[in-house]
Amino acid sequence: MLAALALALCAAGAAGWGGWQRYQAANDDSASFAQARDDALAAGEQAVQNMNTLDHKTLEQGLDSWEQSTTGDLHRQLVDGRDAFARQITEAKTVSTARVLSGAVTELDERAGRAGVMVALRVTVTAPEGEPAVKESRLIGSLTRTSEGWKLSALGQAPVGATAG
Repeated sequence: MLAALALALCAAGAAGWGGWQRYQAANDDSASFAQARDDALAAGEQAVQNMNTLDHKTLEQGLDSWEQSTTGDLHRQLVDGRDAFARQITEAKTVSTARVLSGAVTELDERAGRAGVMVALRVTVTAPEGEPAVKESRLIGSLTRTSEGWKLSALGQAPVGATAG
């Protein structure tokens, strides 16, 4: 009888401790911050990949993808220059594909709805003649949270080596 009582007491204590741990984890700000960071990174990587992928055969879909991935001044620049850019790509008949190698969130301000990402990617550009050209680069992007989620609001080349000064 005494052993059964001790066992029941231990089980109740373990259940209480487990419940408390679960409550703390569910209400921990670091868990929501980690989720926001992961969401920003996923959106940033996808947007940077979208901005570096374009096929002259499916040009309209590619340019739509660019516009759907962006917001703010970057979005306006893409919309304003769409026709001229489409003509250039159609004439060149190029296909560019990007693959994300790695990415990281460089800053995150949840309250302001801003984040920064750095993305390393490999871009392959294929022209109608010749071998495909492969280039690896690091890009820095700024993200803005919109009603549709995180979108790219700026994108530029990351400084490398001695140029980072």
